[in-house]
Amino acid sequence: MAKLAYDIILKPIITEKSMEMLATQGKYTFKVAKDSNKIEIAKAVEALFPGVKVAKVNTVNCRGVMKRMGRNEGYTPAWKKAVVTLAEGSKTIEFFDGMI
Repeated sequence: MAKLAYDIILKPIITEKSMEMLATQGKYTFKVAKDSNKIEIAKAVEALFPGVKVAKVNTVNCRGVMKRMGRNEGYTPAWKKAVVTLAEGSKTIEFFDGMI
């Protein structure tokens, strides 16, 4: 069964580091589904944002960290992060334009 683009790209990651990467290097950061691969991520970004061409995708598996609440302890959920570099003549993603 084919995955939808909304099932692959879960949400944008907006942190100081990701905004600096966007401003200096033109790289966009997203939280993605754990079972998605780089090709699926690139196609999903191009489908969700018209006029955007993806040049490169880097992925990082982020492990859950140990958290404590009193005597109880456990791990936060593990997740996957994708750093997307756009092609040279591509449009920008309008969602991030007001944040730079």
